[in-house]
Amino acid sequence: MKTLFYFTSRKSAQAKPSNLSLTRLFSIFFSLFSFFTFAQVKDTTNVNKLDAVLVSAVRVTTKTPVSFSNLTKKEIKFRNLGQDIPILMNYLPSVVTTSDAGNGVGYTGIRVRGSDATRVNVTINGIPYNDSESHGTYWVNMPDFASSVESLQLQRGVGTSTNGAGAFGASLNMLTDNFATKSTGEISNSFGSFNTRKHTVKFSTGLMNDHFEIAGRLSALNSDGFIDRGASDLKSYFLQGTYVGKTTLIKALVFGGNEKTYQSWNGIDGETLNANRRFNTAGAFTDEQGNMRFYDNETDNYQQDHSQLHWNEKFSDKWSTNFALHYTKGKGYYENYKEDADFAEYGLQPFGTVTTTDLVRQKWLDNDFYGTTFSANYKDESVDVIFGGGWNKYEGNHFGEVIWARFASQSELGDKYYDDDAIKTDGNIFAKANYQITSQLSLFGDLQFRSVNYKADGVQALPVNDTFNFFNPKAGLTYTVNASNALYASYARANREPNRSDYEGGNVRPEKLNDFELGWRYTAEKMQINTNVYYMAYKDQLILTGNLDDVGAPIRSNSEKSYRLGLEVDATIAFNDQWIIRPNFTLSANKNRDLAVEGQNYGTTDIAYSPSIIAGNIIVYSPIKNLHLSWLQKFVGEQYLNNIELPAARLADYFVNDLNVAYTFKPKTIFNEIVLTGLLNNFLDKKYVSNGYMYDIYPYYYPQAGTNFLLGLTLKF
Repeated sequence: MKTLFYFTSRKSAQAKPSNLSLTRLFSIFFSLFSFFTFAQVKDTTNVNKLDAVLVSAVRVTTKTPVSFSNLTKKEIKFRNLGQDIPILMNYLPSVVTTSDAGNGVGYTGIRVRGSDATRVNVTINGIPYNDSESHGTYWVNMPDFASSVESLQLQRGVGTSTNGAGAFGASLNMLTDNFATKSTGEISNSFGSFNTRKHTVKFSTGLMNDHFEIAGRLSALNSDGFIDRGASDLKSYFLQGTYVGKTTLIKALVFGGNEKTYQSWNGIDGETLNANRRFNTAGAFTDEQGNMRFYDNETDNYQQDHSQLHWNEKFSDKWSTNFALHYTKGKGYYENYKEDADFAEYGLQPFGTVTTTDLVRQKWLDNDFYGTTFSANYKDESVDVIFGGGWNKYEGNHFGEVIWARFASQSELGDKYYDDDAIKTDGNIFAKANYQITSQLSLFGDLQFRSVNYKADGVQALPVNDTFNFFNPKAGLTYTVNASNALYASYARANREPNRSDYEGGNVRPEKLNDFELGWRYTAEKMQINTNVYYMAYKDQLILTGNLDDVGAPIRSNSEKSYRLGLEVDATIAFNDQWIIRPNFTLSANKNRDLAVEGQNYGTTDIAYSPSIIAGNIIVYSPIKNLHLSWLQKFVGEQYLNNIELPAARLADYFVNDLNVAYTFKPKTIFNEIVLTGLLNNFLDKKYVSNGYMYDIYPYYYPQAGTNFLLGLTLKF
């Protein structure tokens, strides 16, 4: 029962799109259009650069003393066959990914430097994406979103100031598709193991009258999953309107998705792992004749719709600004069959001498998230300064309904056995600058103030009304030794509030982090090397205990003192036009100091879910023009599923190999390109487990698929 916390987070749904939000957004959008149409300027030379302003406030460059990796549309296009964004990021440094259904479709997760997804700050065009209450990111709500991403940047550690919850492991910011100057169309279809199939249609009108573009995407994605009944039925859309002027770029975007997945988050015990790796306990019950059966609608259902409006303006060669409005509507539920449920738990009275009943319940979340972000950038030869901030508000309603019961007691259809509301406001302002002190030495400074207020009822049956004020300074130096070598050092402070599950578990102390980074970058014509040493010292870090609560939410607890110390190395080496390799590895020590659990002191222990070795490699071979072959390798060292180093909690290491093949045809008529792609995952058929949890002293596992494949055909015109 992995993420069964809809009243703790913001998960699944089947919801109606918010017509009101779309109407308001496009009203604003077209009003701005009419305002700017007087400027019939055909010169768009500088406007392409303005598109990057959408994320410039949260992204970094090689002049910033931060460890980061960039991933572009071009680099992932041959592997974009239906697997989720975390899986496509699997080969970046310090990254570990997992999939509930075992094949990268449906619920997927990511950890960076041992920090789970709730500690990875995610933004889309600078707009926060993490759920305000759980801090989690649910990529299943945006299936095939990778097809609308122009580029993404993963900053490891605290990184620079960004919008949304503070980064305690990494920041991931994504830039959606740039506008196209010419009309284009694209049809992509892929098929593969476990009845996996993806169908995508994309279009762009190109710039009409040199100023306006409309682009969009529709996607449908289905898979039975490697795990029994781990099926996914996913749909998504993306629509973008763009206005281009000589110094102006305005974008209005609406995108979202609808997901229905059969629950596969229970995991299996060790005995079942050896007997039947694909077994799924979700939905299992015993009928009146004593036969085991499976409830056919043990599903997760959610719809999420996003609206964004961005206005980028370049006032001069030195000044540019970005202003954005956003609104996200989410609504959905997960459904469970419960055997022998206590009447009292659902607010029901005993039915004569009967005090329990089999029933079917739905746990709902209906939420709204809206706000604004803004930034101004001044840049000349010696200084690059960004002032920015944001204000966001979350309103969530958590409630549960019993939709069927063997013995109904006094219940009526539509009754709610819990009904909780939550409101969270989050505001921040920041200023950051790169100052070129000399031709070789530059200074980086970053100051952020963030204020958070969280109100909720029904948490531990007590109302919550807490305000947190955080000051997060950052500073660093970059020294350019010569044209090929640069050294950097930085310090960053971060603070982070507890999430809803932490309140329910009684862990309400905010966590603090001091992050020290020291790096070396080497750049030559055919080689790039990035080396980074980090020391992340935590106070009251909210570490995963490995246990789940009664609704499947991961339980965290404050570790008074802990740290992560590591070395990250990644490289790109081009031997010639045919051979390229991209190796990376991370060596780390992740420790709790004087860890106390239930009154017992365990001394220094490994932090759960934090392998000391993570390594990846991509070998690219292009024997002839338009033929692309890649051998992708990933090694993850052993890790513990709890913090007391219980032998049973040790998760074995694994080494997985994938093969990616693509060939591009360039026909002279009808199509501009025809791309054939193939992805053979885990071709050595490694039987491995990427994730798990503890039930008391017993481990439960999430096994991943053995050898499996995906084949794709893309037509571009």
